[in-house]
Amino acid sequence: MTRAYGSGFPGRRFGALCLTFVLCALPVLTGCGGRATTHHKPGTSHQEAAGGGTLLPARDEAGHRLRELPAADAPTVRVEARPDPEGGWNIHLTVERFRFTPESTGGAALPGRGHARLLVDGRETGRLYGPWGYVPAGSHALTVRLHADDHTVWAVAGAPVQATARLDDTPTATAPQTPSPTETGRTVTLALVDGTVRPPPSRIELTKGERLTLRVTSDRADTLHVHGYDRELPLSPGTPASLTLTLDRTGLFEVETHESGLVLTQLAVR
Repeated sequence: MTRAYGSGFPGRRFGALCLTFVLCALPVLTGCGGRATTHHKPGTSHQEAAGGGTLLPARDEAGHRLRELPAADAPTVRVEARPDPEGGWNIHLTVERFRFTPESTGGAALPGRGHARLLVDGRETGRLYGPWGYVPAGSHALTVRLHADDHTVWAVAGAPVQATARLDDTPTATAPQTPSPTETGRTVTLALVDGTVRPPPSRIELTKGERLTLRVTSDRADTLHVHGYDRELPLSPGTPASLTLTLDRTGLFEVETHESGLVLTQLAVR
């Protein structure tokens, strides 16, 4: 259910006077829907007249015109992909000199405002009107591109303002209990056989912000649990299972199994 909240002004006469003032005082800045608009000469497109920057003849893959800004005024974007516990990737954007303005989409191109678009394997798959998004499971080449409210692409030196990331569902194997950095983080491989952990439990030194993949094979059904992060992983007999997490808090955390009560390893995050 959607709620509407009124102004609470008493009396019809006062409300009418306020409305008249707004319409007279702001004919150029806002339209009836509250979007930023501009008036332009007949024969001039809305994109050519709307907002800041220089409209370029170049277009992106989807046919959107590029809108050039000086580097000092242009927005920037960085992208981080985090595995989702139920599969796929949670996408987080960090932007500078930019804010998301879903309320004015379709209006004028004002520097520092707009939305982002996701391109997966070169194909546009959706828009982001905030810093978070989602990409289905699989190995993908991801591009995040910043757009103005009029759907043009913000650009610097003739190139779109964008960030890229490689999403890879396949963990990189490393020596057991001796994790090493890879493009997708670290991987630790463990085996549970006859009630014992191979290799024997030890402490893994990690840095806050790292990604860690635990790859576990068990000879019986059980559930792996990472304390402090409240992450669980079902284990089926003889079937390798993987759990990937971003180490976003510091401390000493045990990884154990529920049914057998085995401590597999300790994560020392600093």
